[in-house]
Amino acid sequence: MSIFRMNKWIVIALAFSLFMSVNTSYSKVKGRGWNVLLITIDTLRSDRLSCYSLEHLKTPNMDSLASRGVVFDYAFAHTSTTLPSHTNILLGSTPLFHGVHENSNFIVQDDHLTLAEFLKEHGYETGAFVGAYPLDSRFGLDQGFLVYDDDYGSQSARGDKYYVERRAEEVVNRSLSWLQKRSSPWFLWVHLFDPHAPYEPPPPFQEEFKENPYNGEVAYVDSELGKLFRYLETESLYENTLIVLTGDHGESLGQHKEITHSFFAYNSTIWIPLIFYYPGMKNGNTEDYVGHIDIFPSICEALRIDPPDSLSGISFLPALKGKKLKHGPIYFESLYPFYSRGWAPLRGYIQDKKKFIDSPIPEFYDLEEDFQEQNNLIQQVKIGRYKKELDEIMEKYSSKNKASAQRTPDSETLRKLRSLGYVSGSPQEEKKTYGPEDDVKTLLPLFNKSIMANKIYVEGQTNNAIRMLKEVITERKDIDVAYSNLATLYKEEGKIGAALLVLEEGMNILPKSHEIFETYINFLTEAGLDDKVISIFSKVDLREMDYDPELWNFLGIAYTRKGEYSNALEVLDLAISIDEGFASSYNNKGNVYLSLFLNKNDNQALQKAIKNYERAVNINPEDAVAYNGLGVAYQHQGDIDKAIGSWEKSISINPDYGLPLYNLGYSQMNKGNKEEALKYFRKYMSLYQNNLKPERRKKIEKWIEELKGN
Repeated sequence: MSIFRMNKWIVIALAFSLFMSVNTSYSKVKGRGWNVLLITIDTLRSDRLSCYSLEHLKTPNMDSLASRGVVFDYAFAHTSTTLPSHTNILLGSTPLFHGVHENSNFIVQDDHLTLAEFLKEHGYETGAFVGAYPLDSRFGLDQGFLVYDDDYGSQSARGDKYYVERRAEEVVNRSLSWLQKRSSPWFLWVHLFDPHAPYEPPPPFQEEFKENPYNGEVAYVDSELGKLFRYLETESLYENTLIVLTGDHGESLGQHKEITHSFFAYNSTIWIPLIFYYPGMKNGNTEDYVGHIDIFPSICEALRIDPPDSLSGISFLPALKGKKLKHGPIYFESLYPFYSRGWAPLRGYIQDKKKFIDSPIPEFYDLEEDFQEQNNLIQQVKIGRYKKELDEIMEKYSSKNKASAQRTPDSETLRKLRSLGYVSGSPQEEKKTYGPEDDVKTLLPLFNKSIMANKIYVEGQTNNAIRMLKEVITERKDIDVAYSNLATLYKEEGKIGAALLVLEEGMNILPKSHEIFETYINFLTEAGLDDKVISIFSKVDLREMDYDPELWNFLGIAYTRKGEYSNALEVLDLAISIDEGFASSYNNKGNVYLSLFLNKNDNQALQKAIKNYERAVNINPEDAVAYNGLGVAYQHQGDIDKAIGSWEKSISINPDYGLPLYNLGYSQMNKGNKEEALKYFRKYMSLYQNNLKPERRKKIEKWIEELKGN
């Protein structure tokens, strides 16, 4: 062999060695090694993409992807809520197998193989950037992701507002930042939550779509995706990237009398957009019916990787090549009302363009003639045949040996999901049989009426709101939200006695309702009925007591005000053991220790008070009450500057909070800062003088006159 040829092979060998050392992930990659980009858009109706329909708005960026790939005209979700739908996509199986049926009572078990785990095993770097709390890592879909970015900013509350979602702009920007540092191959999942209620698009979409803010949210998401698609174009990544864009479910927007989603399984909520692209494919549309669980196996076939045995779906790649797809029945369910409210279960399947919905009031639709499901043909078919086929489908696709995915949600989970519209009650005991009175179609109008009453109350229609809620309770005694909403309206109107009577009636009818019990304990606490709070706890046994720290927090307040400090500390410690991040319990422990200090002049108790107040504000920097308590503790410690700083922080959070206004006025007066003292006392009096005891009011009025006189 010549020296030239020998040197040539040495150079090639060295170059290959260097290549392998820099791109180590390629050594493990099987198949084509394409990147994989999965984009899921929450609550996205297919007809809002202009590649599906030109009726509503233009979505040029999603259309640009559609022009490169294949648009599935008839793709379906198997569920109509966020967590189970994404579980279906990432596991390639339905809830029959993985057991995740709705958002609040389930978690993905770690014995399941996710798409991220599968691709990671094949040499992929994996990253996920999700837009909202229903996909928080605590629910288990982070399995297999090296980066799972679920940082929504502040998780603390100000009033009833929880910050549990972030806009598409932030999600896309973080995704791009991650992407720019990657070498192939990578798997990136981008989840955008914006079209989900409440519909609040940012400017300029807010003004442009003032009459239809849902459309504005979709248009905004499309504009942000443009940044991602332009990056793919600029970096020539379309040449080696497989892309899937889909919605997790749709949105009813009032169709079938459903305001949003999660109750029914009509096409308004389970017909979803699906665009599939890979390098070199022929673009176009296909009318084959497919489901979310077909995405995983289709990715496998496109990458030329053998799919795992756990998948329930089939690859739809033959349809992309013009072949007729041999697809079995597409199972679907909507069990949020069943698990959270005790209503009748709703399940069904689609096959041969026919749709069967099994519920106490069953339905059957010919989707080829009636895709909007306006004409129920159930009287024209043999229902027994379809019930039997559904039973066979459920038997075939259910897991035989699987740990239950059901779990008890903590109070933080429930509060955050409620802030996104998932008003979850307590599961009732499952009935042996369900009748038409239990059907979602029967009960949803009453539930909607209970929610609508709150809305019109805010608009000033107090009497109509109260009348509506009374009508609901008269018609059905088991709609818990009707009791809690009616009681809340009475309380807002200053009728606390009437509010408590409504809640007592609700507790007699629905003794297992967490919704009613929590509202009742809250109102008793606000009314100062501490003996009643303590008494009721000995009579109630709810499963939520094991995981809701707020219930024990109310009991701790009652014991504190009764001077039963050891009992108060015991139940507050129990609340903290349930949720170490529950700031209110630390604030109330601070109150207990401050009371012990004031009663016994125990400096050790004062230090414990400061420690607990500080813990409370570290967890929740928006806790005005804890900052006020901390200021009082600092004052007794002799550090007036720290005290003033804490009180100023308290009123910066809540400018109308009386206690720190009074404390600041008094402390500034003692320091000789007359103008500052006047400012705080005047603000305090403007807010509270009509609610003060005469002696307190006269004392402050005297101070104000003295400060003005000097």
